[in-house]
Amino acid sequence: MSSKPLDYENLNENVKKCQYAVRGELYLRASELQKEGKKIIFTNVGNPHALGQKPLTFPRQVVALCQAPFLLDDPNVGLVFPADAIARAKHYLSITSGGLGAYSDSRGIPGIRKEVAEFIERRDGYPSDPELIFLTDGASKGIMQILNTIIRGAGDGILVPVPQYPLYSATISLFGGTLVPYYLEETANWGLDVIDLRQSVAQARFKGITVRAMVIINPGNPTGQCLSEANLKEILRFCYQENLVLLGDEVYQQNIYQDERPFISARKVLMDMGPPISKEIQLVSFHTVSKGYWGECGQRGGYFEMTNISPKSVEEIYKVTSISLSPNVPAQIFMGLMVNPPKPGDISYERFVRESKGILESLRKRAHIMTDGFNSCRNVVCNFTEGAMYSFPQIRLPPKAIEAAKKAGKVPDVFYCLKLLEATGISTVPGSGFGQKEGVFHLRTTILPAEEDMAAIMSSFKNFNDAFMEQYEDHKGYSRM
Repeated sequence: MSSKPLDYENLNENVKKCQYAVRGELYLRASELQKEGKKIIFTNVGNPHALGQKPLTFPRQVVALCQAPFLLDDPNVGLVFPADAIARAKHYLSITSGGLGAYSDSRGIPGIRKEVAEFIERRDGYPSDPELIFLTDGASKGIMQILNTIIRGAGDGILVPVPQYPLYSATISLFGGTLVPYYLEETANWGLDVIDLRQSVAQARFKGITVRAMVIINPGNPTGQCLSEANLKEILRFCYQENLVLLGDEVYQQNIYQDERPFISARKVLMDMGPPISKEIQLVSFHTVSKGYWGECGQRGGYFEMTNISPKSVEEIYKVTSISLSPNVPAQIFMGLMVNPPKPGDISYERFVRESKGILESLRKRAHIMTDGFNSCRNVVCNFTEGAMYSFPQIRLPPKAIEAAKKAGKVPDVFYCLKLLEATGISTVPGSGFGQKEGVFHLRTTILPAEEDMAAIMSSFKNFNDAFMEQYEDHKGYSRM
């Protein structure tokens, strides 16, 4: 019988090229072990609620009322829900085209896009146009849509920071483009050097690749660094000189765990720089309800905002967006609530502030506990997590461990992470899934396990790691370096 269209050998080659390490071999093995009854700590993905973070009360109250609008007609609704949640639910229902079960405009509900624009103006000090804001099913869908719009074929390159979030490498492969890496410098707290950027572009052009866009992830994933204003200015000047569109992945902007480098948006810095740069550089910025102190990953709410994109291009992006008819409506309401939370004087304000501050303060503590824990381990070094949700320690694997990995048919850091998983139940992602310099090995873990569990988790990691190093180290001369 002849082979069929959906047999593996007949699939789109770009689909087969896709690799997404966050849900790769380690995750699949962890899922198997979980089915066998082993307790697994899933630190492989930034999924706060799965690791015990409680949802914020106010947004859940509002969305609950929107999902079940008959509750608003109950004479006792005010005994269960605060008046400001009831008012917001009525407002959101009034601006939908038929409640949460009806499609919205393909760009999202106009009233919520207006709320996003007002949030951006408060944050950056410059007006934002709701017509240039598209609400999406999580930031990932928006990023994929913009990359699909930019990439015309294998000759088009996208500059991506390495280590990088594998969404970028997977999506660029899927759409048939070429990833052009620029390496972050670990010894400089994962900083970037414009000279290295220029070299990356020159090397790509030498190979016949047209570099069309540059990605920044700020704060960094998996590296956790925050870009300074000076850094952002350098990046924007570089994009101006090289005629690149800048894609600003800013989904972790609420997750800041130090005071020296607060989050500054690429858009604010661009506007501050003034003409001609502020009028010329094309910028697309992304945000989500999945991260920050919200952590509403399963709701799939996000947006992107376009700056200096021509009206005809916006029309084309709208056309493609329309194929999916509508982003999911409950998530749009979550986005509206995130960008327009309770204000001082509102009934729910004090509770909202108490809950959100509690989450951020705990995440800051966990960032310190995890960094200190990794740095106490043999042959492990880790920069402090300035922002985002991850630690990305370097694991200095002994030559004998690297040799054992080769014999097992595994990449060395995959070998290490599998051993860690089997021994402790801690599910991480090997650094090779994010990209790293040759001969250097890492793993990524979230800082999301509950604060009260963190000490035990780090103790378990340390016991495993130090026993692993004892097993594989050549005591005649291998050292921490």
